[in-house]
Amino acid sequence: MKITDLIKKDTIILDLNSSTKSDVIEELVDKLDSAGRLKDKDGFKKDILKREGESTTGIGDGVAIPHAKSSAVETPSIVFGRSQEGINFEALDGEVSNLFFMIAASEGAHNDHLETLSRLSTLLMDSKFREDLLKVESEEEILYLIDEKEKEKLKDEEGKKKAEVKNKGTILAVTACPTGIAHTYMAADSLREKAEEMGVDIKIETNGSTGVKNRLTEKEIKNATAIIVSADTKVEMDRFDGKIVIQTPVSAAIKEPEELIKKALDKEGDLYKANRTSKTEEKAEGRKGIYRNLMNGVSNMLPFVVGGGILIALAFLFDFNNAGAADYGSGNSIAAFFNDLGGVAFGFMLPVLAAFIASSIGDRPALAVGFVGGALAANGNAGFLGALVAGFIAGYLVLGLRKIFNVLPESLEGIKPVLLFPLFGILLIGIIMNFIIIPPVEAINTGVNNWLSGLGGANKLLLGLLLGGMMAVDMGGPVNKAAYVFGVASVAEGNGHIMAAVMAGGMVPPLGIALATTFFKDKFTEKEIDAGKTNYVMGLSFITEGAIPFAAADPKAVIPSIIAGSATAGGLSAMFGASSPAPHGGIFVFPVVTNWLAYLVAILVGSIVAAILLNIFKKPVELENQ
Repeated sequence: MKITDLIKKDTIILDLNSSTKSDVIEELVDKLDSAGRLKDKDGFKKDILKREGESTTGIGDGVAIPHAKSSAVETPSIVFGRSQEGINFEALDGEVSNLFFMIAASEGAHNDHLETLSRLSTLLMDSKFREDLLKVESEEEILYLIDEKEKEKLKDEEGKKKAEVKNKGTILAVTACPTGIAHTYMAADSLREKAEEMGVDIKIETNGSTGVKNRLTEKEIKNATAIIVSADTKVEMDRFDGKIVIQTPVSAAIKEPEELIKKALDKEGDLYKANRTSKTEEKAEGRKGIYRNLMNGVSNMLPFVVGGGILIALAFLFDFNNAGAADYGSGNSIAAFFNDLGGVAFGFMLPVLAAFIASSIGDRPALAVGFVGGALAANGNAGFLGALVAGFIAGYLVLGLRKIFNVLPESLEGIKPVLLFPLFGILLIGIIMNFIIIPPVEAINTGVNNWLSGLGGANKLLLGLLLGGMMAVDMGGPVNKAAYVFGVASVAEGNGHIMAAVMAGGMVPPLGIALATTFFKDKFTEKEIDAGKTNYVMGLSFITEGAIPFAAADPKAVIPSIIAGSATAGGLSAMFGASSPAPHGGIFVFPVVTNWLAYLVAILVGSIVAAILLNIFKKPVELENQ
């Protein structure tokens, strides 16, 4: 805040009429009141006089600064008065005062105001400045003179700060976010701009979607005072062995760059040890560590979901005339091509998710182990939840193997990542998935199918709520498949209303997320907002898997929200009596759906419910790493 933000033309008196101290105070208070800066003129005057009673504010050298912090102040202000002849203000040096700055600070005045007022006091110590204030002939010249003097003072202070900081050394930084598109570079720009403002030498490496840019060299790392690693995903850390490292979420570099730079200059980080866990890393374990590993898998899985999902949607479009048939989406060669190609992309979705979660935990040796675990989850009907579990198990398996094989001689170091880790890692993940994870999941799947069959004759509304909600539980996993298989079997028996509820429940998760990313942007990253647009296409095409990346990234908020929305859509579909003879197709088969307009309303209401709950349950994107 500048001094001229507090003193204006309407609070300047070039020639005071007063001849005594009490008259000066009265005249200056009147000027503030007439300018609309006071709530209570008499109350403020009382506070000014109370302050004068404690000790005189005539500081000497012809200057007086009467002031008070008062609840009677409407707007923090300064009123300036000038007397060429001089007035006895009981100055400390016994001389008369010519320049008067009355300061009206509000009772809750914040630091900016107080620092500005303090700056004014230091400016008035300059005799040349005081002489100039006595010479100028207009309010505009008074304001210009104060403004220029303040700029000069701030420039000198900034120069001193920069000189002090430059003596402390050079700092380095690394920024990285899961998607590597927006926040990586926002954090880098924030640190760079603040460092330039502070006069600090800094070099910043960005780990973005196009790769590592401005990579830190071995010499730069060696000579650095400290390194800031602002990342929500895995970055290469062993190169910082023996250096002071400050590790933070990427949001900290965007919001608090000055604080991080000061910590780096003062060497307030931890001494990093390669292949060991630093104190900061230990603190990051738990929720933050899980989030980073999870997002590494989600960001790499996302292109498979988007690309594959849109290709499958195109398959329905090219096969529109075949809507309602059992082979809908593959009824002609063009549709079959798009369907098969999209299916291949979808087939890699879960293995890639597990692979990159694993590699985030155990580095490159864990990639193959996680990929195999994800593929086993997909083939064994364990769904995306199974793939999540496989990814974390694979990562920690490799960390365990690394410790076990540390006993081997250094001459065998080269064969560990290419032979020992993948061999034993794949073997162990195969045993764990096939004998521990998948069997109970398959048992649950069978049990759910049998339970649903027993409910076949129950209340339609209850069954619609249940089946709709099940479609959102794991989005392609065993619970989803159990509901879908039950719906398909019901179509064969002529119960199309069950299939309609199932399809409505499966359309809502991506549609609800698409609506949330459109209307509640503060709860999603820029990458998620972009991906949300494709969910409109996937939701309308009955491709529930479009919701998987969002559910994987924030399961506690997303899964309950979409289950509630899907259950709402399924229940309304049953209540409205909608019936679908087609087992797939989404909006493309609406022409063959009984009571299709009410069916559309059911899906829209369910999607809105999911979107509103997402807005309630999800934290703003700036807080989710904290």
